[in-house]
Amino acid sequence: MRKALSICAILFPLLVLGCILSCSPGDETTAIREVIKQGATLGEEHDLSGLINLTSDDFVALPGNVDRRETRRILWLAFRHYGSFKVLYPLPSIDLKPDRRSASAGFPFLILRKDASFPKLKELYEDPQKWLEEVGENADLYRLKLELIKLDGRWVAKQALLERFTGVSFEE
Repeated sequence: MRKALSICAILFPLLVLGCILSCSPGDETTAIREVIKQGATLGEEHDLSGLINLTSDDFVALPGNVDRRETRRILWLAFRHYGSFKVLYPLPSIDLKPDRRSASAGFPFLILRKDASFPKLKELYEDPQKWLEEVGENADLYRLKLELIKLDGRWVAKQALLERFTGVSFEE
């Protein structure tokens, strides 16, 4: 019995340390950025169901306090309007809350026709300010602010605020 307790006394701190290291804020930030990347890909593919699955049941889109059902309808209309397109954005900023079950994310993005290109944007991925300057007035530019929660081990959007770039700043 003493041996078992001694082994537990040695292993328990190692297991706790392993859990802490495997669930580091960096891992959560990476996971959230992957959800954003997945959302952009699903948007480009016009996958409404996939996009809606990245939201919580009580999801709200702002401005307008639009629920999941209405968001789906608006996305369908947007997909018809834009046709085949690609989504470009720089590195999203992520603010992981102390509870590690909620977070905020924000990033500017643009929607381009599939055949349009901004070759320098890939180089500027990690510099959002220079990314914005390069895009300038040459495209429809937006900013998305997300509030995310972790449900059943995966990150989903609880709220999204879409702002349009007016040439001077972003407006709700």
